[in-house]
Amino acid sequence: MLSNIEASSFAIAVVSNDIKKITSLPGIGNKTAQRLVLELKDKLKAEQELTNIENVKEVTENEEFSSDAQDALQILGYNRKDIENTLKKIDKNLSTEEIIKQALKLLS
Repeated sequence: MLSNIEASSFAIAVVSNDIKKITSLPGIGNKTAQRLVLELKDKLKAEQELTNIENVKEVTENEEFSSDAQDALQILGYNRKDIENTLKKIDKNLSTEEIIKQALKLLS
């Protein structure tokens, strides 16, 4: 079945109750499509919620790093507005120390 449709398209069809799209797959009739939607809809929604939670957690962790870096740069006497503009140019996936090092290079 998944050889005829991408997994993301199938998931969207299931979550949105798009029976027509699911029945367009070879070997899937109306009853089978309805059963797939009934059985998979809640599971796919739960998986989507877990993915959203993980994304929020990652963003929060990155904000904490930039906040720590921002505080450190303020202690060193740099202007808050300059710090914010500089931090926008730096990869947030770096460690706090690396963010500070790169920010100092850009600010000087």
